[in-house]
This record gives sequence, C-alpha cells and structure tokens, in this order.
Amino acid sequence: MVRQIVFHGDHFIEFYQQQDQKVKEKIQYVLEFIKQVDQVPEKFLKHLTGTNGLYEVRVSYQSNIYRIFCCFDEGKLVVLFNGFQKKTQKTPKKEIEKAEKLMNEYFELKDQGHGK
Repeated sequence: MVRQIVFHGDHFIEFYQQQDQKVKEKIQYVLEFIKQVDQVPEKFLKHLTGTNGLYEVRVSYQSNIYRIFCCFDEGKLVVLFNGFQKKTQKTPKKEIEKAEKLMNEYFELKDQGHGK
C-alpha cells in the first residue's frame, strides 16, 4: 500500500524550510514510512483525542520533538497542515486549533471542487 501525501497551503512547507538538514532528512524518513506501511505505529502517527479526525505525524531528532498535523482523506491521502517544534509534554491548544481550522478549510475547498 502506498499512501499519497498532499499538502494543504504552504504551512507545512514553511515549517519544513526552517529546519536544518538533519531534521529535514528525519521528517522525510517518517513521511516515507507513513506512505509505505499499512499499520503505522503510534510512535510515528497518532490520532489526537478529542479532535474530529486530526492526527499528528511525530518526528524526533536528538532531543527535539516535532509535530506535523494531518488527516486522512478518502483513505489514502495524508493532508499535511501546520508543523511545530514541541517544547512541552502537552501539544499547545493553539496549534491544534490552527490545524483543525486548516482541516475544515481543506474539506470546504474540496467540497467546492477546489481540492486535489
């Protein structure tokens, strides 16, 4: 099984471009893994409790933790939204709210025929 990864807006690209080369390589590795593996372990992809279908891609490099929000669309698409470096145990509420807003925007555009 190969999942297709789609980006909604420039949020993920902007986040990705700010990272150093080693972090970019780790992000690429995790995304490739998610594309290829049927049952992705929670270590790399976790459903966020209390959200309507929002997931976080989990990347750690050295002692840094990065999160990239996404959702599934039609079973195969992983739509990447905003990403951030995690500084505390709890995922910041404002980042989750931003991701939910982007997810809703994505599906609204798709329903209007503007989606991928």
